[in-house]
Amino acid sequence: MSEDIKAKALNIQCLLDYQADSVVSREVIKKELGTVTFFAFDQGQGLSEHSAPFDAMVQIIDGEAEITISGVKHNVEAGEIIIMPANEPHALQAVNSPFKMILIMIKSE
Repeated sequence: MSEDIKAKALNIQCLLDYQADSVVSREVIKKELGTVTFFAFDQGQGLSEHSAPFDAMVQIIDGEAEITISGVKHNVEAGEIIIMPANEPHALQAVNSPFKMILIMIKSE
């Protein structure tokens, strides 16, 4: 875990700033069993389709994301979550606005 956030109450909106034409991330917990990472996507930015061998949960904390899972598009807004199942192809895109999210990845066998 990053030492600068350990044992502090922080506003999750302020952990990352948007950067023009960029996707920025900050890993806040990295353990053998999983990770928690914050992301900020500028409008028009995204992550191309990929898959991961672990289940993941995305929580949108600002804006709106278009998240495609196995070819099905989901518009996920601030305050909402979506589960991305292990080994399912998925992509994320900031189509209508920038967005910030928390990615929680749980590793299991």
